[in-house]
Amino acid sequence: MPKMKTHSGAAKRFRKTATGKIKHGRAYHSHILTKKDTKRKRGLRGVKIMDACDAQRVAKLIPYK
Repeated sequence: MPKMKTHSGAAKRFRKTATGKIKHGRAYHSHILTKKDTKRKRGLRGVKIMDACDAQRVAKLIPYK
C-alpha cells in the first residue's frame, strides 16, 4: 500500500501538538496594520488551537506532521 502524501500547503500552515491537536496562526496580521488598533493586533499574535470540527479535515492533509 503506498504512503499518503502530505498536502504541502497545509504543512506550511498547520502543526500538530504532542496530544494531536492542530495549531495555526491567525489571519489578518500580515499587512495593512496601520488601521488596526493595538488591541486587535495583539490578539492576532501567536498561535491558536483549531476547533475540533475543522481539525478533523486538516489532520487528513498532514498525516505525518
